[in-house]
Amino acid sequence: MRLWSVHPRCLDATGLVALWREALLAQAVLRGETRGYRHHPQLRRFQECADPCQSIAAYLWPVQAEAVRRGYRFDASKIRGPAGAPTLTVSVGQLDYEWQHLTAKLTLRAPDWLAHLGRDPQPHSLFTVVPGDVAPWEIVRTTT
Repeated sequence: MRLWSVHPRCLDATGLVALWREALLAQAVLRGETRGYRHHPQLRRFQECADPCQSIAAYLWPVQAEAVRRGYRFDASKIRGPAGAPTLTVSVGQLDYEWQHLTAKLTLRAPDWLAHLGRDPQPHSLFTVVPGDVAPWEIVRTTT
């Protein structure tokens, strides 16, 4: 499961579809509708919110909007909450780590898509960028 901090517009088609499915799974987990993935580290920032269900719904709306912008049919009725929510924070270190992770994936999977992206990561609209390192819940993978 990867709930990207980068804006959905940065994701290629494969990444956007995967994000939609994974965020819907996260919504089910946070609503107590499934037992699996309850302790997944990607859920921590939502679980720590005053209203985790509202926060994941607010996360899903821009994903759905990006899909519509591209002409995809992501069913908005699957989002179980309003679009508005207090913004969450993402550290510069976390955003940079995810950007490096995404660009490595796109280098292999969709180099043409990567070529049209800028060099600076754009955060998902739910997040406000703050100073800091990679989030403590992130499982940092190193390449050797």
